[in-house]
Amino acid sequence: MAEDLKIRLGAGLGTGTAPEEFGAAVDLLEQAGVDSLWLPEAVYSPRIDPVVGLTHALARTSKLKVGTGVMVLPGRDPVLVAKQLASLAALAPKCVLPVFGLKPARDAELPLFPVPPGRRAAVFDESLRLIKALLEQEEVTFDGEFFRVEGAGLGIRPANRLDLWLGGKAPGALRRIGKLADGWLASFLTPEEARAGREAIQKAAAEADREIEADHFGISLIVAEDGIPDALAASVAVRSDADPARLIAGSWAAARDLVAEYIDAGLSKFVLYPAGPEPIERFVENFVEHAVPMQNQSGPRQSRGLAG
Repeated sequence: MAEDLKIRLGAGLGTGTAPEEFGAAVDLLEQAGVDSLWLPEAVYSPRIDPVVGLTHALARTSKLKVGTGVMVLPGRDPVLVAKQLASLAALAPKCVLPVFGLKPARDAELPLFPVPPGRRAAVFDESLRLIKALLEQEEVTFDGEFFRVEGAGLGIRPANRLDLWLGGKAPGALRRIGKLADGWLASFLTPEEARAGREAIQKAAAEADREIEADHFGISLIVAEDGIPDALAASVAVRSDADPARLIAGSWAAARDLVAEYIDAGLSKFVLYPAGPEPIERFVENFVEHAVPMQNQSGPRQSRGLAG
C-alpha cells in the first residue's frame, strides 16, 4: 500500500523551544528542508498560540508548510475561524494545514472553549459545516441550531480547496471524520489501533457516500532520544492500556520501526515531536538523519493535504 502513498514527515516543537527562539527554530527547519512544522494548542503552557505561530512562521519562510496539531474548534466562532484560514491560505497558498479537535488535551483549559452543556459534539459538527461552506462558496446562508448567517461572504476564498483534517479516536470522532472531514491526524494509538481507526473512518465515509483520499491519514508521534522518560510513560498510561513503547518511540531507531508499522496500517503522514526539552538543533539534526530518508517521492496519488 505504501507504494501508492506519498509518505511525509513533519516536525513539532517541544516545550524546550522558548518563544524568543521560535523564529530561529522556524528558520532552521526551513534551511534543513523539513517538510512541515506543527503547533499544538496548549494555552496554559509556554507554547506559542497555533494561529499566531503559524502566521509568524509563514511570514518568514517560503517552502515550509505549517499546521495546527490539534486546534480546538468548538467554543470558537466558526465564521472568524474561516476568515483566519482564508486569509492565511491567500497569503501562503498550499502551505496552511488546519487540523481541529473536539476539546483541549488538558481539562483545565476546557472552560476557555465554552459550549452549551452536553452539546460539544453537535457544536463541532455544525462549526465544521459552516467553515467548509464559507471557504467554498461566495455567499452563504446558514440556519443551524447554534450559528446563523444570511448572505455572508468572506470576500476571499482559497484558490486551492483547503482540506480540513480532524483529530480524535473515539467512535463518534471517527464517524465525524468519515462524514465531514478531509483527513485524520491521530495520536497515542498503536499501529493496530490506527489501522482499525482508518478502516472505521473509511466505512463511515462510504456510508455518507463520500471518500477520503488514501493518503490523508496520519499520526503524531513523540520521539525520545534515550528511552521513554518515566513521567511521560506514566502520563500515557492514563490515556491507554497499551505498552508505552507502542505509542511513543524510545529512540530514533524505534521511531523508524513504528513509522514502518503505521505505513503498513495505511497511514502516510507523520508529525514527530521531541519527548523532552532537547535543543531544537539536535532534534532537527536527528530528524534529517533518521526521518527524512523515510519519505518517498510523489507516487500515483498526489496529496493536497497534510504534509503533502
